Amino acid sequence: MKNTLAALCLALLAGAGWAQSVTLQGMLGNKALLIVDGSAPKSVAPGESHKGVKVVSTLGDQAVVEINGQRHTLRVGDAPASVGGGAGPTRGSKIVLTAGSGGHFLASGAINGRAVQFMVDTGATSVSMGVADAERLGVDYRKGQLARGGTANGTVTAYLVKLNSVRVGEVEVFDVDAAVLPVSAGPILLGNSFLSRFQMTRLNDQLVLERRY
Repeated sequence: MKNTLAALCLALLAGAGWAQSVTLQGMLGNKALLIVDGSAPKSVAPGESHKGVKVVSTLGDQAVVEINGQRHTLRVGDAPASVGGGAGPTRGSKIVLTAGSGGHFLASGAINGRAVQFMVDTGATSVSMGVADAERLGVDYRKGQLARGGTANGTVTAYLVKLNSVRVGEVEVFDVDAAVLPVSAGPILLGNSFLSRFQMTRLNDQLVLERRY
């Protein structure tokens, strides 16, 4: 959905030891377009619930939702935030992703504190994005090192930059190499400059990333 605003991923402790990922992807009239735990986007009107997330009200680019009796205000395009129940703050070290209908692993997260949608690409050397995404995220790619790289559309000139932080769910990694391409590459590719910091295990339709220490 090209015209929807940038996603907001809110990781919530839904119970002892469990985290729930809720993404406000955009607004459709007075309905909130929610993604819960990586599921397909669902438009939810005020008063309705989806997978345990109740939409209380919507206004502009905001939605008030209720989860486990607690209300939270989500805003489209804000950075991911983490709120807890009684278990205290979570230090993330494990990411579990489920393959989508096309077999790709998609994940909500953030770059430099701004919400993005990733697609895992083990064949990409680094995190990769187009110029439009870099500008939206405030990445000053013009100060990056110029390099030549191969894409599905042939060889292109890319800007090599360093991202302050890359976050997927509850797990955040700092000083991550990235490439900014002059053409739009669709979803931002989560490449090996991020993935190499994890032990990866494929279990049927799930990809498990466990942080290396």
